[in-house]
Amino acid sequence: MKLTIIGCSGSFPGPNSPSSCYLLEAEGFRMLLDFGNGALGALQRHIGLYDVDAICLSHLHADHCLDMCPYHVVRTYSPQGPQPRVPVYAPADAPQRLSSAYAMPDEPRLETAFDFIGLTPRVFEVGPFEVTAALVNHPVETYGFRVSYGGRSVAYSGDTGESAELVKLAAGADVLLCEASFLDKPDLPHDLHLNGRQAAEHAARADVGTLVLTHLVPWNDCGQILEDASRGGFGGRTELARSGATYDLG
Repeated sequence: MKLTIIGCSGSFPGPNSPSSCYLLEAEGFRMLLDFGNGALGALQRHIGLYDVDAICLSHLHADHCLDMCPYHVVRTYSPQGPQPRVPVYAPADAPQRLSSAYAMPDEPRLETAFDFIGLTPRVFEVGPFEVTAALVNHPVETYGFRVSYGGRSVAYSGDTGESAELVKLAAGADVLLCEASFLDKPDLPHDLHLNGRQAAEHAARADVGTLVLTHLVPWNDCGQILEDASRGGFGGRTELARSGATYDLG
C-alpha cells in the first residue's frame, strides 16, 4: 500500500499545497480520501486524469470536496467521451450539495460522473481496501477513515475536535494523518479542530507508528505546530505533512 499526500493545506490552499487530498494505491487500484480545492492540478503529477477508481469524502466543507466539480468536467467532457462513473462514499447530501456548488442547471448533474454512496459508521470494501468509517467531532456530519490492506493501515482524522472515536479508529495504525489546524492556545473552540499537542495525544492513546500532522492552515507557523506536538506525549515519529510526500507501507 502506498500513500501520497496530494494536498494538506487546511481551510484554503496555501502557496505550497492544495487543500485536503490523499491518494492510496494497492494492486493498481487508486482511491482518494477527500478532494479539496486545488487538488486536481497536483493529482496529475502522480496519476492520470482518469485513473481514480474511488473517492471517500470525509465531509462537505469546500476544502475537502470542492474539486469534485472540476473532476466532473474531466470525466463528463473527456475527448474520448464520458468516462465510467466513479464510486464516491460521502455524507448522504453530497449529490445535492455538490451539484449546487457546480451550479450549472442546464448541464449534466454530478451523478453522470459519480456513483454516490451514503456513508454511515461501518466497515466496507473498496477495491482491495478495507475501509472503516467513524463519526468524529466537527460542526457538520464528518467521518474519519481507516484504510487497511495487507496487514498495514492508514488512519485519517478528517476534521475533528477531540474524539474518542478517532483513538479507536486509529488504534495500532501504521500512519495517522491527523489534523492540527490550531496553535496550542487557551480558549480554543470545542469540537471543531485539534492543535498539534492534541493530535499527538490522540496518536499516543492510539499507539500508532507514525504521526503526520496535516490540515495545516497557511497563516499558522508550522514549526510551532510541530513544537506543540512535542508536548503531547507521543514517542513515535512525528512529522509535518507535505504535498508530494509518499509513504510506502509495503
